[in-house]
Amino acid sequence: DRARPDLSQVELDAKLFKAEVRLSDEVLEDSIERGELRQTIMEMMAEAISRDMEEVLINGDTLSADPFLAVMDGALKQATSNVVDAGGAAISKNLLRDMLKTIPSEHLRDKKAMRFMTSVDADLDYRNTLAERATAVGDRLLEGDTPVLYSGVPLQPIPLFPENLGAGSDQTVILLCNPKNIHVGIWRNIRVESARDISEGTLKIVATLRFDVKFAEEPGVAKAINVQL
Repeated sequence: DRARPDLSQVELDAKLFKAEVRLSDEVLEDSIERGELRQTIMEMMAEAISRDMEEVLINGDTLSADPFLAVMDGALKQATSNVVDAGGAAISKNLLRDMLKTIPSEHLRDKKAMRFMTSVDADLDYRNTLAERATAVGDRLLEGDTPVLYSGVPLQPIPLFPENLGAGSDQTVILLCNPKNIHVGIWRNIRVESARDISEGTLKIVATLRFDVKFAEEPGVAKAINVQL
């Protein structure tokens, strides 16, 4: 028998993002770094771009009141097929179990490659719960920073995961998937250009980039909402 594969494509629609820094002549002249300040600022811009890019990839929402986050939908917004409502309960082994059971079985063939991704506080809450057990495992979780596992799947804290959701601004979400399922495409190299405005007496540094994020297999993703911190 012959089988014909069903070939499909993941379409990435790159959105434009722009960052601009203006430095006056006085700032450059009075800085202790003097001529080196420009290079320092550009290095700091690179770090800020990396952080902001990660934020919109995670928390992007075209319905957001924040113009920056409203440019495109991020990974959390795009995960819609397998949603588990924690109902205001804290992270627990039962919640993680329900997330695994929600994903279709064909996506669980390699569970060790998957990750529970959540906020830093949620990871601390779950780690503290397990550490309360008077066992060697409990002591290790309390003293060390080794990843917490559930059914062989590590729990990975992500610093930019939201922790201000819900009516009380004290809830978060959990995302379960293989990290390789999240496809990030950068259309071109990040462009950083600078020019001096003589009349204003300022140095302008502008960085532009275009990128997008999509799931390769969205049905292989589970999301827990209304997780109390």
